[in-house]
Amino acid sequence: MIPRLATIAITTLWSLLSLSVPASALDSSQGRLHVQKMVDGLEGPWGFTFLLGGDLLVTERRGQLWFVTDGRKAPVSGAPEVDDVGQGGLLDVRAAHDFADSRTVYFTFAKAQGRGAGTAVARARLSEDNKSLNDLTVIFEATKGARGGQHFGSRLVEAQDGSLYVSLGERGDRQSAQDLSREQGSIIRILPDGGIPADNPFVATAQARPAVWSYGHRNPQGLAMDAEGRIWAVEHGAKGGDEVNLIQKGANYGWPVISYGEHYSGRKIGEGTSKPGMEQPAWYWDPSIAPSGMLIYSGKLWPEWRGDIFVGSLKFDFISRLSGTPLQESERLKSPETGRVRDLREGPDGAIWFASENEGALFRITPE
Repeated sequence: MIPRLATIAITTLWSLLSLSVPASALDSSQGRLHVQKMVDGLEGPWGFTFLLGGDLLVTERRGQLWFVTDGRKAPVSGAPEVDDVGQGGLLDVRAAHDFADSRTVYFTFAKAQGRGAGTAVARARLSEDNKSLNDLTVIFEATKGARGGQHFGSRLVEAQDGSLYVSLGERGDRQSAQDLSREQGSIIRILPDGGIPADNPFVATAQARPAVWSYGHRNPQGLAMDAEGRIWAVEHGAKGGDEVNLIQKGANYGWPVISYGEHYSGRKIGEGTSKPGMEQPAWYWDPSIAPSGMLIYSGKLWPEWRGDIFVGSLKFDFISRLSGTPLQESERLKSPETGRVRDLREGPDGAIWFASENEGALFRITPE
C-alpha cells in the first residue's frame, strides 16, 4: 500500500503535469470552446468554491478537502467528520462573501446520527496559510435521518443578505418531504450562525421546523441564485421527472404526491402530475438525466448566455443549457471531458468551470 503522504505527493505532481495538456474543443451555439483541465488527481470531486486570486477549495465525497492554487493542490486538515455512506460524505463548499476579511467557509455534509445519518451544515475559518480549518462549528443538523445512503442533497447558496439556503434530500423516506416537522426533502434558510430568520414562512406554524423555506423536494443537488436574487434548484426525479424549480417562499413542490416520472418498478407515483396547492416545475426531463450542480450565467464572456441556467448530467455526460421564458433546454454541451458532471461554477473572469467524476478533475471552459 502506498503511504498517504506519498499518494498526496504523486497526485500533486500529476496536477502540475496536467497543466501542460493542450485544451480540447467543444462545439456550442457560441462557436468552438476551449476545455482545459485545471486540476487533476481527484477522487470523487463533489463541490468547489473560488477564493482570492482564483484559488480554490475542492471537496471529495469521502471527506478530503483540497486547497488549489495554480493547479497545484494541497490537503487541508480539519474538515468535518463525515458519514461516508452511499451518496453521503463531504458535499458542498462555499466561501463567504466576506472571505477576504473573515476567512469563513461553509460546508454541507452527511453527519452520523446514531444508526442513521442526516444532512448538516458547518462553518469554519481557513487558516492564513491555507493548510487547516479552525473553529469548525456545526450550525445546522437535520432532524434524525433514515438509514442508508440515499438523497442527502445538498448544495448551499449565500444570499445577498448573508442568509444561507441549503437543499436537503428526503433520504429515501418519501413521505418526509411532505412533513413540515422534519427538514428532509426541503430547502432551508438559516442565518450564518445557524439561527432562524424571523421572516421564514413556518416560524409560527405549530410542529413545523422553522428553518424550512420550501418543501416537497426529492433530492435537490443543484442550487443557484439569479441576478434578481431568486433561488433556483435542480433535483433528481425517480424514473423520469428530474426538475428545475424556481423556489418560492413556503411553496410545496409536490414530491411524492405529484411527479412527471414513475417509480423504478414502473408503478405510478402519487396522484399524477399536478394538484392544487403544489408547484409545477419550470422545466423537467423525461427520461432522467441525473442532474447535479447548476449555475446561472452572468454573461461576462458570452453575453448571449446571460441569465441562462447550466446543469450537469451524471447519467448522459453533458452540460445542459436552459434559457427563455418559459424555460427550455436550448443545447447540450458534450465533450470527452464531460463525464458525470457533478458541479459547475462560474470563475471570476466569467469562464465556466465544472467537476467531472469520471475524469477526477476540474475543467475550465473559455471561448476559442
